[in-house]
Amino acid sequence: MKRAEDLQEILRRIDHKSYPAYKDTAGAYQFDSYVLCIDHVQGDPFAAPSKVSIHVDGKKAAFPSDMIQKKHTRIALADALIRKFGKEAEAYSHRAKGSGKSGLLSVSRPGQEILERSACEIAPESGDLIFRLEIGFPANGRTISARELIRILYEFLPACVHSSLFYKNADQKHLRRVRELAEDQYYIREQLKERKLAAFVADGAILPRESGVSDRPMKQAVSFASPSSLAVELCLPNAGVKKGMGIPQGITLIVGGGYHGKSTLLKALERGVYNHIAGDGREYVITDDTAVKIRAEDGRSIQKTDISMFINGLPNGKNTKSFVTADASGSTSQAANVIEAMEAGTRLFLIDEDTSATNFMIRDELMARVVHSEMEPITPFIDRVEELSDHYGISTILVAGSCGSYFNKADHVIQMMQYQPKDITQLAKREAERFLDGSGDQPKIRPAGEPSFHRVFRTGKKAGANDRMKVKGMGRDAVSIDRDTIELRYVEQLTDSEQTMALGYMVKYAKQHLFDGKKDIQTIARLLETLVQEKGIGAVCEGRYLPCNLAVPRVQEIFACLNRCRSLDETGRGALHGRYGRK
Repeated sequence: MKRAEDLQEILRRIDHKSYPAYKDTAGAYQFDSYVLCIDHVQGDPFAAPSKVSIHVDGKKAAFPSDMIQKKHTRIALADALIRKFGKEAEAYSHRAKGSGKSGLLSVSRPGQEILERSACEIAPESGDLIFRLEIGFPANGRTISARELIRILYEFLPACVHSSLFYKNADQKHLRRVRELAEDQYYIREQLKERKLAAFVADGAILPRESGVSDRPMKQAVSFASPSSLAVELCLPNAGVKKGMGIPQGITLIVGGGYHGKSTLLKALERGVYNHIAGDGREYVITDDTAVKIRAEDGRSIQKTDISMFINGLPNGKNTKSFVTADASGSTSQAANVIEAMEAGTRLFLIDEDTSATNFMIRDELMARVVHSEMEPITPFIDRVEELSDHYGISTILVAGSCGSYFNKADHVIQMMQYQPKDITQLAKREAERFLDGSGDQPKIRPAGEPSFHRVFRTGKKAGANDRMKVKGMGRDAVSIDRDTIELRYVEQLTDSEQTMALGYMVKYAKQHLFDGKKDIQTIARLLETLVQEKGIGAVCEGRYLPCNLAVPRVQEIFACLNRCRSLDETGRGALHGRYGRK
């Protein structure tokens, strides 16, 4: 390994030379308390910034073992270090002058959610720490400005490293609070399973957000208060007794007038699959971490999905047990989203009436009298929701603002009034019974056969491990792999563009190594999940360096991304296998 002095010598030697001479700096250099690795040097000052990593020995970083041994506290610690380093780096970014991206110090910018990111990795056994960032190597025009880079690497960067990545220099009280919050959040998730709850919303939570473009808590918002009938008390390891609303497993309706907070509550539950930072207002809004938001998604592609549970007997004779379309309708897309979420192992559907296909959700009595059931290929969700709960163990939380048809199906009905919940289950059931008196017999719906999840694909073209397949992120909404764009804008629980980038690398890896015409989608998605869990997100990248802008998605989003990849081609159907056993 080279010394820090060697890097200075290289920089003085290449000063004022053409920009490609910066390539000579690539390598690892031992500084006083850390190793600086220049992993990739940009081609010119206007290209993507150079990739740099900081390696700190665990004994020197000296973070306590109770912060790094358990995965949930380790991720929370890494998140806190990224935020601290980012604040420090912001003060130094662009202080070194030059053309293009000269002087840029770019660090991952986490939002309100706490995610596992490639920007900071901590080894659980040794405590060794790796921090990744991007630096714009300075130039005047396309001529190297070595003195400015020396300022960055020997003044600015050490200041950020020493103030952020060593426990002795850290705000230790803050880091302890970070660890304690992570432990409490983990405890609540475990309690959801034990108490058979789909979600928990703590009293005092702030659910409304600042604006449509800001995920920060709204100032002077109404704090949440649970109704007594649904109140649950949890004794947290650190925060003590925490009271809130426990939403039981089963079928729950959220109703109420417009602008009273129905969708706000559902949105908080959607994001409750992730932990949130202190001060977010949703720190103690915890949802079953397999929950999937279900919506209509006009225009999405569907690849051999068995939607026969909801759609059968199409007039064109199209096979709905292995349904294919490049341009799905509202009802077929929502049906596919339900089945694919089941395939991904969800235990909870989250549905908003506003973003659903009406003909998929309900079919009222008058319409059934005019258009007879044998003429209607759609079995609406309302006729399957109890079956999904009773036989498949999948709960549903549904926002319904204008349709009362679900009252008879619901186990619990929560009315939102001025952002406060009220349990109106008994009232809703009583009124539903009165409404149905004398309305005639309701048709019996036969149970659906268990859907097939055995879908085997190969990539549209053969991809080898050495093939250059470029992954390009398009914000949170889409990712391109080898010019195949995967649209993800309606996968609403993706919360960060870094998750989208990670999904791109996962699909690339799957195309190169896993799609062999034998493995089905379930197998491939689980293999990707296991690989990342055991070896980190770097296991799917296979490049000379690990990008600093990746965040680990849930397995549900891995499934969603694979299912929206238009470049897959079916090779065989195989046997029909279901995933769920009957209760």
